[in-house]
Amino acid sequence: MASCTVEPGWKEEDLSIAARDERGAEGPTVHPSAERRYLAELFWPVFVPATLFGIGMGAAAPVVALAARELGAPVWIAALVASLAGLGMVLGDLPSGVLVARLGERKALVLASFTAVVGVVLCIFAPSVEVLGVGVLITGVSNAVWGLARQSYLSAVVPLSHRARVMSTFGLTFRIGMFVGPVAGAGLIALIGIRGGFVIQAVGVLLAGLLLARQPDPDGLTGSDQHVPLAGVIAANSSVLVTLGSGSVLLGAARAAVPVVLPLWAEHIGLSAAVASLAYAAAAAIDMSCGYPAGYLMDRFGRAFVAVPSVATLGAGYVLIAFAHSAPTLIAVALVFGLGNGFGNGIIMTIGADTAPPHARAEYLAAWRLMHDVGWFAGPLVVSGLAVVFPLSAAFSSLAAASAVGAGVFARYLPKFTPSRKEIHVHL
Repeated sequence: MASCTVEPGWKEEDLSIAARDERGAEGPTVHPSAERRYLAELFWPVFVPATLFGIGMGAAAPVVALAARELGAPVWIAALVASLAGLGMVLGDLPSGVLVARLGERKALVLASFTAVVGVVLCIFAPSVEVLGVGVLITGVSNAVWGLARQSYLSAVVPLSHRARVMSTFGLTFRIGMFVGPVAGAGLIALIGIRGGFVIQAVGVLLAGLLLARQPDPDGLTGSDQHVPLAGVIAANSSVLVTLGSGSVLLGAARAAVPVVLPLWAEHIGLSAAVASLAYAAAAAIDMSCGYPAGYLMDRFGRAFVAVPSVATLGAGYVLIAFAHSAPTLIAVALVFGLGNGFGNGIIMTIGADTAPPHARAEYLAAWRLMHDVGWFAGPLVVSGLAVVFPLSAAFSSLAAASAVGAGVFARYLPKFTPSRKEIHVHL
């Protein structure tokens, strides 16, 4: 059994909501003013930059494949270029842990933001598909560093009692950016063409970097020259990474396949791209509305109370979509997907923070994020690979089965809060 001891600087009153067992045993309540204080203190250093960064990512996401097509790429090459952002995240996860540990969270965030600007500039002025692909890959690597540094920072500064709510709020701000970005990008695209989406991305990422550069380094989070071998951290935490990490991989795959599955099934049943877009927007709206409640429920009743239903609901969506044969039924299934994904908002970051060893937090979180990002990268590939050989419904069945296994993994291995309110134990 592995355990993660609560940070010494945390006070007993800070542990009042989250520090209870998974059955939801009652404990002291947190005064609402304390909750507002934690959220307010994180507004400028965390939530605003995350929203700006998310707006940039959201503005670029729909235009990557179109930009590749504009440069003469066939459809399959355009899809491959679009997937390079996910590959960049996978490739950047482990090195980002070392970088954050050495530089500190804030400096790593600033470096990642300005590196992303370089990648976006390549995308804006790319004369060929190859240069465009390099730019997209660079932004993917930057995303890995950015996400890891923010998670590591929040893991260190947020008390256990508010951890899930803050992680969920952070995830929500990024998702809001991803929702607003395409809208902002559409206006500029109408004026200057497809690459207007990249221009919005450059502005959003640059503003996020400038805002972070003006923030002071938090005490104790300025980086260290002390070498903690990444392989040793992975080996020491291998039991958690194999068990809970497997659930993370499966959840990542189930989440990432939704944007692929909805439009493909809409086309299969003869619906227009506009209907598919409307269904996806409906899913996104439900997703965002569940963000903060998911964090509150995790802090109030434990991680499994949210994680298990989240993955199971995604699995139910993959079962139900095969029965959707009209616009209303497709939108109804999209709402199921949105509920499942939104209900689990922040769960991966929260579990990572719960299980991270304080002495090697960044290195451990790098390995933890890699598990989820591998699933995120693999999910769409599973759909496309199975669809080549089998009917599309076979891909749905596989994703439904993967979701069921993921729910079982989380139900079995998620951390249990001890009545002492001093430790979180991971039962392996």
